[in-house]
Amino acid sequence: MNRRRVAITGLGLVSPYGGDPADFFQRLCAGESAVRHLLTDDVPRPLSMPFVSCPDFDPDAALGKPLASMMDRFAQLGMAAAFAAWDDAGLARHEEGNKRDRWGCAWGTALGGTLAYEKGYRELWQKGRERLSPLAVVLGMNNAANAHISIQLGLGGVSMSHTVACASSSIAIGEAFRRVRSGEATIMVTGGSDVPQAYGVARAWEALRVLAPGDADSAPRACRPFSADRRGLVLGEGGAALILEDWDHALARGARIHGEIVGYGSSCDHSHLVKPDAAGQVRALRDTLDDAGLDSSDIDYVNAHGTATAEGDPVEIAALKAVFGDAAGRLAVSATKSMHGHLLGAAGAIEAIATVLALREQRLPPTAHLTELDPACAGVDHVTVARQQPLRAALSNSFAFGGSNAVLAFRAVGS
Repeated sequence: MNRRRVAITGLGLVSPYGGDPADFFQRLCAGESAVRHLLTDDVPRPLSMPFVSCPDFDPDAALGKPLASMMDRFAQLGMAAAFAAWDDAGLARHEEGNKRDRWGCAWGTALGGTLAYEKGYRELWQKGRERLSPLAVVLGMNNAANAHISIQLGLGGVSMSHTVACASSSIAIGEAFRRVRSGEATIMVTGGSDVPQAYGVARAWEALRVLAPGDADSAPRACRPFSADRRGLVLGEGGAALILEDWDHALARGARIHGEIVGYGSSCDHSHLVKPDAAGQVRALRDTLDDAGLDSSDIDYVNAHGTATAEGDPVEIAALKAVFGDAAGRLAVSATKSMHGHLLGAAGAIEAIATVLALREQRLPPTAHLTELDPACAGVDHVTVARQQPLRAALSNSFAFGGSNAVLAFRAVGS
Protein backbone atom coordinates (compact mmCIF):
# COMPACT_ATOMS: atom_id res chain seq x y z
CA MET A 1 0.00 0.00 0.00
CA ASN A 2 1.30 3.43 -0.95
CA ARG A 3 1.52 5.52 2.20
CA ARG A 4 1.69 9.29 1.91
CA ARG A 5 3.58 11.35 4.47
CA VAL A 6 1.29 13.59 6.52
CA ALA A 7 2.34 17.09 7.51
CA ILE A 8 0.84 19.24 10.23
CA THR A 9 0.55 22.66 8.64
CA GLY A 10 -1.94 24.44 10.89
CA LEU A 11 -2.55 24.75 14.63
CA GLY A 12 -5.49 26.55 16.20
CA LEU A 13 -7.08 26.67 19.60
CA VAL A 14 -9.45 28.40 21.94
CA SER A 15 -8.00 27.85 25.37
CA PRO A 16 -8.00 29.41 28.83
CA TYR A 17 -4.66 30.92 27.80
CA GLY A 18 -6.10 32.51 24.69
CA GLY A 19 -5.71 31.52 21.06
CA ASP A 20 -1.97 31.81 20.33
CA PRO A 21 -0.41 28.30 20.24
CA ALA A 22 3.09 29.65 20.96
CA ASP A 23 1.88 31.56 24.02
CA PHE A 24 -0.15 28.52 25.12
CA PHE A 25 2.97 26.36 25.01
CA GLN A 26 5.14 28.96 26.74
CA ARG A 27 2.68 29.19 29.61
CA LEU A 28 2.54 25.42 29.92
CA CYS A 29 6.32 25.35 30.13
CA ALA A 30 6.14 27.99 32.85
CA GLY A 31 3.88 25.68 34.85
CA GLU A 32 1.03 28.19 34.78
CA SER A 33 -2.27 26.70 35.90
CA ALA A 34 -5.48 27.88 34.24
CA VAL A 35 -7.65 26.15 36.85
CA ARG A 36 -9.95 28.49 38.75
CA HIS A 37 -12.78 28.13 41.23
CA LEU A 38 -16.20 27.95 39.57
CA LEU A 39 -19.14 29.13 41.64
CA THR A 40 -22.49 29.22 39.86
CA ASP A 41 -25.63 30.42 41.62
CA ASP A 42 -28.09 30.43 38.71
CA VAL A 43 -28.87 26.74 39.13
CA PRO A 44 -31.16 24.66 41.35
CA ARG A 45 -28.32 24.21 43.83
CA PRO A 46 -25.08 26.24 43.86
CA LEU A 47 -22.30 24.58 41.88
CA SER A 48 -18.82 24.89 43.35
CA MET A 49 -15.75 23.17 41.90
CA PRO A 50 -12.37 23.80 40.26
CA PHE A 51 -12.89 24.41 36.56
CA VAL A 52 -11.09 25.66 33.45
CA SER A 53 -12.96 28.12 31.25
CA CYS A 54 -12.23 30.41 28.32
CA PRO A 55 -13.53 33.73 29.69
CA ASP A 56 -12.05 35.88 26.94
CA PHE A 57 -13.70 33.98 24.11
CA ASP A 58 -16.31 36.14 22.37
CA PRO A 59 -18.13 34.03 19.76
CA ASP A 60 -19.73 37.05 18.08
CA ALA A 61 -16.30 38.66 17.59
CA ALA A 62 -14.66 35.42 16.48
CA LEU A 63 -17.35 34.17 14.12
CA GLY A 64 -19.78 37.02 13.53
CA LYS A 65 -23.13 37.17 15.30
CA PRO A 66 -25.25 35.51 12.57
CA LEU A 67 -23.03 32.43 12.42
CA ALA A 68 -22.47 32.26 16.18
CA SER A 69 -26.22 32.32 16.82
CA MET A 70 -26.55 29.07 14.85
CA MET A 71 -24.24 27.19 17.21
CA ASP A 72 -24.06 25.80 20.71
CA ARG A 73 -20.92 26.92 22.54
CA PHE A 74 -19.07 23.65 21.81
CA ALA A 75 -19.47 24.26 18.08
CA GLN A 76 -18.49 27.92 18.46
CA LEU A 77 -15.25 26.88 20.14
CA GLY A 78 -14.62 24.28 17.45
CA MET A 79 -15.34 26.64 14.58
CA ALA A 80 -13.08 29.34 16.03
CA ALA A 81 -10.25 26.83 16.54
CA ALA A 82 -10.68 25.50 13.00
CA PHE A 83 -10.63 29.03 11.54
CA ALA A 84 -7.42 29.75 13.46
CA ALA A 85 -5.74 26.54 12.26
CA TRP A 86 -6.87 27.22 8.70
CA ASP A 87 -5.38 30.70 8.76
CA ASP A 88 -2.20 29.38 10.41
CA ALA A 89 -1.84 26.95 7.51
CA GLY A 90 -2.03 29.84 5.04
CA LEU A 91 -5.16 28.52 3.35
CA ALA A 92 -7.78 30.74 1.76
CA ARG A 93 -11.17 30.84 3.47
CA HIS A 94 -13.11 30.65 0.20
CA GLU A 95 -12.10 29.22 -3.14
CA GLU A 96 -13.93 28.76 -6.42
CA GLY A 97 -14.32 25.42 -8.15
CA ASN A 98 -14.16 21.91 -6.77
CA LYS A 99 -10.56 21.81 -5.58
CA ARG A 100 -11.77 20.89 -2.09
CA ASP A 101 -13.60 17.67 -2.93
CA ARG A 102 -10.73 15.76 -1.32
CA TRP A 103 -10.54 18.06 1.68
CA GLY A 104 -12.54 17.02 4.71
CA CYS A 105 -13.15 17.26 8.44
CA ALA A 106 -12.99 14.80 11.34
CA TRP A 107 -14.07 16.20 14.68
CA GLY A 108 -14.32 14.89 18.23
CA THR A 109 -16.75 15.78 21.01
CA ALA A 110 -17.79 13.80 24.05
CA LEU A 111 -20.84 15.87 24.91
CA GLY A 112 -21.99 17.79 21.86
CA GLY A 113 -24.54 20.54 22.45
CA THR A 114 -25.47 19.80 26.04
CA LEU A 115 -25.90 23.50 26.85
CA ALA A 116 -28.51 23.80 24.12
CA TYR A 117 -30.33 20.70 25.29
CA GLU A 118 -30.28 21.80 28.91
CA LYS A 119 -31.70 25.18 27.95
CA GLY A 120 -34.50 23.38 26.14
CA TYR A 121 -35.27 21.17 29.13
CA ARG A 122 -35.46 24.19 31.40
CA GLU A 123 -37.83 25.96 29.04
CA LEU A 124 -40.09 22.90 28.90
CA TRP A 125 -40.06 21.77 32.51
CA GLN A 126 -39.25 24.89 34.54
CA LYS A 127 -40.88 27.61 32.45
CA GLY A 128 -43.74 25.50 31.14
CA ARG A 129 -43.24 26.39 27.50
CA GLU A 130 -44.87 24.15 24.94
CA ARG A 131 -42.48 24.74 22.05
CA LEU A 132 -38.75 24.98 21.63
CA SER A 133 -36.70 26.95 19.15
CA PRO A 134 -36.68 25.37 15.67
CA LEU A 135 -32.89 25.43 15.99
CA ALA A 136 -32.91 23.15 19.05
CA VAL A 137 -31.95 20.00 17.16
CA VAL A 138 -29.21 21.53 15.02
CA LEU A 139 -27.74 23.37 18.01
CA GLY A 140 -27.47 20.20 20.04
CA MET A 141 -26.45 17.55 17.50
CA ASN A 142 -22.99 16.10 17.97
CA ASN A 143 -21.98 16.65 14.36
CA ALA A 144 -22.80 20.36 14.47
CA ALA A 145 -19.15 21.40 14.79
CA ASN A 146 -17.81 19.39 11.85
CA ALA A 147 -20.87 20.32 9.77
CA HIS A 148 -20.30 24.05 10.30
CA ILE A 149 -16.55 23.70 9.71
CA SER A 150 -17.14 21.87 6.42
CA ILE A 151 -19.74 24.39 5.26
CA GLN A 152 -17.76 27.49 6.19
CA LEU A 153 -14.49 26.23 4.72
CA GLY A 154 -16.05 24.64 1.64
CA LEU A 155 -14.85 21.12 2.40
CA GLY A 156 -16.44 18.72 -0.07
CA GLY A 157 -14.81 15.55 1.25
CA VAL A 158 -15.70 13.40 4.23
CA SER A 159 -17.25 15.06 7.28
CA MET A 160 -17.06 12.85 10.38
CA SER A 161 -18.00 13.27 14.04
CA HIS A 162 -16.41 11.02 16.68
CA THR A 163 -17.90 10.64 20.14
CA VAL A 164 -15.71 8.32 22.19
CA ALA A 165 -15.65 10.01 25.59
CA CYS A 166 -12.18 11.38 26.47
CA ALA A 167 -10.58 9.77 23.40
CA SER A 168 -12.90 11.54 20.94
CA SER A 169 -10.50 14.05 19.39
CA SER A 170 -7.50 11.70 19.39
CA ILE A 171 -9.57 9.19 17.44
CA ALA A 172 -10.75 11.97 15.13
CA ILE A 173 -7.13 12.99 14.50
CA GLY A 174 -6.12 9.37 13.96
CA GLU A 175 -8.88 8.73 11.46
CA ALA A 176 -8.12 11.98 9.64
CA PHE A 177 -4.46 10.96 9.50
CA ARG A 178 -5.38 7.63 7.91
CA ARG A 179 -7.44 9.39 5.24
CA VAL A 180 -4.54 11.62 4.21
CA ARG A 181 -1.93 8.88 4.44
CA SER A 182 -3.96 6.58 2.19
CA GLY A 183 -4.46 9.32 -0.40
CA GLU A 184 -8.23 9.48 0.13
CA ALA A 185 -7.88 13.07 1.31
CA THR A 186 -5.42 15.85 0.56
CA ILE A 187 -6.24 18.02 3.58
CA MET A 188 -8.18 17.24 6.75
CA VAL A 189 -9.33 19.69 9.40
CA THR A 190 -9.38 17.76 12.66
CA GLY A 191 -9.55 18.24 16.41
CA GLY A 192 -12.24 18.55 19.03
CA SER A 193 -14.28 20.78 21.30
CA ASP A 194 -16.37 20.36 24.43
CA VAL A 195 -18.16 22.43 27.07
CA PRO A 196 -18.98 20.47 30.26
CA GLN A 197 -20.60 23.46 31.94
CA ALA A 198 -24.21 22.33 31.75
CA TYR A 199 -25.52 21.93 35.29
CA GLY A 200 -26.66 18.36 34.72
CA VAL A 201 -23.33 17.37 33.18
CA ALA A 202 -21.35 18.85 36.07
CA ARG A 203 -23.57 17.12 38.62
CA ALA A 204 -23.21 13.81 36.76
CA TRP A 205 -19.41 14.05 36.88
CA GLU A 206 -19.61 15.03 40.53
CA ALA A 207 -21.60 11.87 41.26
CA LEU A 208 -18.80 9.74 39.80
CA ARG A 209 -16.52 10.94 42.61
CA VAL A 210 -13.61 11.56 40.25
CA LEU A 211 -13.52 15.39 40.42
CA ALA A 212 -10.85 17.14 42.44
CA PRO A 213 -12.19 19.28 45.28
CA GLY A 214 -10.92 22.79 45.88
CA ASP A 215 -11.89 26.24 47.02
CA ALA A 216 -10.81 29.55 45.52
CA ASP A 217 -7.38 29.40 47.16
CA SER A 218 -6.51 25.79 46.33
CA ALA A 219 -8.16 25.52 42.88
CA PRO A 220 -5.03 26.28 40.78
CA ARG A 221 -3.28 23.23 42.30
CA ALA A 222 -6.34 20.99 42.28
CA CYS A 223 -5.16 18.69 39.47
CA ARG A 224 -1.99 16.80 40.46
CA PRO A 225 -1.35 13.84 38.14
CA PHE A 226 0.94 11.08 39.47
CA SER A 227 1.18 12.82 42.83
CA ALA A 228 0.79 10.90 46.07
CA ASP A 229 -1.82 13.43 47.19
CA ARG A 230 -3.82 13.61 43.94
CA ARG A 231 -7.56 13.80 44.42
CA GLY A 232 -9.10 13.76 40.98
CA LEU A 233 -9.49 15.51 37.64
CA VAL A 234 -10.57 19.05 36.78
CA LEU A 235 -13.07 19.62 33.98
CA GLY A 236 -12.56 22.34 31.39
CA GLU A 237 -13.89 23.78 28.15
CA GLY A 238 -12.02 24.51 24.96
CA GLY A 239 -11.42 23.74 21.33
CA ALA A 240 -8.32 22.72 19.38
CA ALA A 241 -7.72 22.05 15.69
CA LEU A 242 -4.94 20.77 13.45
CA ILE A 243 -4.59 20.86 9.68
CA LEU A 244 -3.26 17.55 8.38
CA GLU A 245 -2.00 17.75 4.82
CA ASP A 246 -0.40 15.54 2.21
CA TRP A 247 3.32 16.23 2.60
CA ASP A 248 3.98 16.80 -1.11
CA HIS A 249 0.96 19.09 -1.39
CA ALA A 250 2.22 21.12 1.55
CA LEU A 251 5.71 21.43 0.05
CA ALA A 252 4.32 22.40 -3.36
CA ARG A 253 2.42 25.36 -1.93
CA GLY A 254 5.29 26.42 0.33
CA ALA A 255 3.48 25.72 3.58
CA ARG A 256 5.18 25.91 6.96
CA ILE A 257 5.29 22.45 8.53
CA HIS A 258 5.00 22.31 12.31
CA GLY A 259 5.60 18.57 12.53
CA GLU A 260 4.67 15.20 11.11
CA ILE A 261 2.08 12.73 12.33
CA VAL A 262 3.39 9.24 11.71
CA GLY A 263 1.24 6.74 13.62
CA TYR A 264 -2.08 5.96 15.24
CA GLY A 265 -3.31 3.02 17.27
CA SER A 266 -6.53 2.29 19.10
CA SER A 267 -7.94 -0.52 21.21
CA CYS A 268 -10.66 -1.44 23.66
CA ASP A 269 -9.93 -2.80 27.13
CA HIS A 270 -13.11 -4.93 26.84
CA SER A 271 -13.05 -5.41 30.59
CA HIS A 272 -14.84 -2.61 32.48
CA LEU A 273 -16.90 0.46 31.65
CA VAL A 274 -14.93 2.96 33.77
CA LYS A 275 -11.95 1.10 35.24
CA PRO A 276 -8.87 1.27 32.97
CA ASP A 277 -6.86 -1.81 32.07
CA ALA A 278 -3.14 -1.75 31.30
CA ALA A 279 -3.34 -4.59 28.77
CA GLY A 280 -5.69 -2.62 26.54
CA GLN A 281 -3.49 0.47 26.72
CA VAL A 282 -0.44 -1.64 25.89
CA ARG A 283 -2.13 -2.84 22.70
CA ALA A 284 -2.86 0.73 21.61
CA LEU A 285 0.71 1.84 22.36
CA ARG A 286 2.28 -1.08 20.49
CA ASP A 287 -0.09 -0.74 17.55
CA THR A 288 0.86 2.94 17.28
CA LEU A 289 4.57 2.16 17.23
CA ASP A 290 4.02 -0.54 14.61
CA ASP A 291 1.85 1.78 12.53
CA ALA A 292 4.54 4.47 12.67
CA GLY A 293 7.38 2.09 11.91
CA LEU A 294 9.06 3.19 15.13
CA ASP A 295 10.76 1.27 17.89
CA SER A 296 10.17 2.20 21.51
CA SER A 297 13.76 3.47 21.60
CA ASP A 298 12.79 6.16 19.05
CA ILE A 299 10.31 7.78 21.45
CA ASP A 300 11.70 10.53 23.66
CA TYR A 301 8.51 11.93 25.19
CA VAL A 302 4.96 10.93 26.09
CA ASN A 303 2.21 13.45 26.76
CA ALA A 304 0.29 11.27 29.19
CA HIS A 305 -3.46 11.01 29.57
CA GLY A 306 -2.68 11.72 33.24
CA THR A 307 -6.00 12.78 34.73
CA ALA A 308 -4.95 12.64 38.41
CA THR A 309 -7.46 9.92 39.28
CA ALA A 310 -6.55 7.23 41.79
CA GLU A 311 -7.10 4.37 39.34
CA GLY A 312 -6.01 5.89 36.06
CA ASP A 313 -2.51 7.23 36.71
CA PRO A 314 -0.83 4.00 37.95
CA VAL A 315 -2.42 1.96 35.17
CA GLU A 316 -1.06 4.30 32.50
CA ILE A 317 2.45 4.15 33.95
CA ALA A 318 2.22 0.35 34.14
CA ALA A 319 1.29 0.27 30.45
CA LEU A 320 4.23 2.49 29.52
CA LYS A 321 6.64 0.32 31.51
CA ALA A 322 5.29 -2.81 29.82
CA VAL A 323 5.91 -1.32 26.37
CA PHE A 324 9.23 0.46 27.02
CA GLY A 325 10.73 -2.17 29.33
CA ASP A 326 14.19 -1.38 30.65
CA ALA A 327 14.20 1.91 28.70
CA ALA A 328 11.16 3.27 30.57
CA GLY A 329 13.38 5.00 33.11
CA ARG A 330 14.71 7.39 30.47
CA LEU A 331 11.28 8.06 28.94
CA ALA A 332 10.20 11.66 29.59
CA VAL A 333 6.55 11.81 30.65
CA SER A 334 4.33 14.73 31.59
CA ALA A 335 0.61 15.42 31.97
CA THR A 336 -0.36 18.90 30.84
CA LYS A 337 -3.90 18.39 32.17
CA SER A 338 -2.40 19.55 35.45
CA MET A 339 -2.56 23.06 33.97
CA HIS A 340 -5.21 23.19 31.22
CA GLY A 341 -7.59 20.70 32.82
CA HIS A 342 -9.48 17.84 31.22
CA LEU A 343 -11.30 19.11 28.15
CA LEU A 344 -13.03 15.76 27.57
CA GLY A 345 -13.63 15.48 23.81
CA ALA A 346 -11.12 18.26 23.14
CA ALA A 347 -8.42 16.84 25.43
CA GLY A 348 -6.64 14.74 22.82
CA ALA A 349 -6.50 17.64 20.37
CA ILE A 350 -5.10 20.22 22.79
CA GLU A 351 -2.56 17.65 24.03
CA ALA A 352 -1.64 16.78 20.44
CA ILE A 353 -0.86 20.47 19.88
CA ALA A 354 1.24 20.53 23.06
CA THR A 355 3.12 17.45 21.82
CA VAL A 356 3.73 18.89 18.34
CA LEU A 357 5.03 22.12 19.88
CA ALA A 358 7.28 20.19 22.27
CA LEU A 359 8.90 18.53 19.24
CA ARG A 360 9.07 21.77 17.30
CA GLU A 361 10.61 23.72 20.16
CA GLN A 362 12.67 20.80 21.50
CA ARG A 363 11.30 21.60 24.94
CA LEU A 364 9.36 19.51 27.44
CA PRO A 365 6.36 20.93 29.33
CA PRO A 366 6.04 19.71 32.91
CA THR A 367 3.47 18.01 35.05
CA ALA A 368 2.63 20.87 37.38
CA HIS A 369 2.20 20.45 41.16
CA LEU A 370 4.02 17.11 41.23
CA THR A 371 6.13 17.40 44.38
CA GLU A 372 5.71 13.96 45.94
CA LEU A 373 5.50 11.11 43.43
CA ASP A 374 3.13 8.25 44.14
CA PRO A 375 5.39 5.13 44.31
CA ALA A 376 2.80 3.33 42.17
CA CYS A 377 3.58 5.84 39.38
CA ALA A 378 7.37 5.49 39.54
CA GLY A 379 9.54 4.02 36.81
CA VAL A 380 9.56 6.75 34.15
CA ASP A 381 11.26 10.13 33.89
CA HIS A 382 8.55 12.47 35.22
CA VAL A 383 9.11 16.01 33.96
CA THR A 384 8.36 18.39 36.83
CA VAL A 385 10.18 21.45 35.47
CA ALA A 386 10.30 22.42 31.78
CA ARG A 387 13.59 21.62 30.10
CA GLN A 388 15.27 21.73 26.72
CA GLN A 389 16.02 18.28 25.35
CA PRO A 390 16.69 16.77 21.91
CA LEU A 391 13.42 15.19 20.80
CA ARG A 392 12.92 12.97 17.77
CA ALA A 393 9.47 11.47 18.24
CA ALA A 394 6.70 11.57 20.82
CA LEU A 395 3.39 9.96 21.73
CA SER A 396 0.15 11.48 22.97
CA ASN A 397 -2.15 9.19 24.99
CA SER A 398 -5.93 9.34 25.37
CA PHE A 399 -7.67 6.68 27.44
CA ALA A 400 -11.44 6.93 27.82
CA PHE A 401 -14.42 5.55 29.71
CA GLY A 402 -15.74 2.53 27.88
CA GLY A 403 -12.18 1.21 27.70
CA SER A 404 -11.47 3.10 24.47
CA ASN A 405 -7.77 3.85 24.00
CA ALA A 406 -6.12 6.01 21.35
CA VAL A 407 -2.46 6.88 20.90
CA LEU A 408 -0.94 9.28 18.35
CA ALA A 409 2.71 9.34 17.24
CA PHE A 410 4.43 12.49 16.02
CA ARG A 411 7.90 13.17 14.65
CA ALA A 412 9.93 16.36 14.62
CA VAL A 413 10.64 17.86 11.21
CA GLY A 414 14.07 16.70 10.08
CA SER A 415 14.23 13.72 12.44
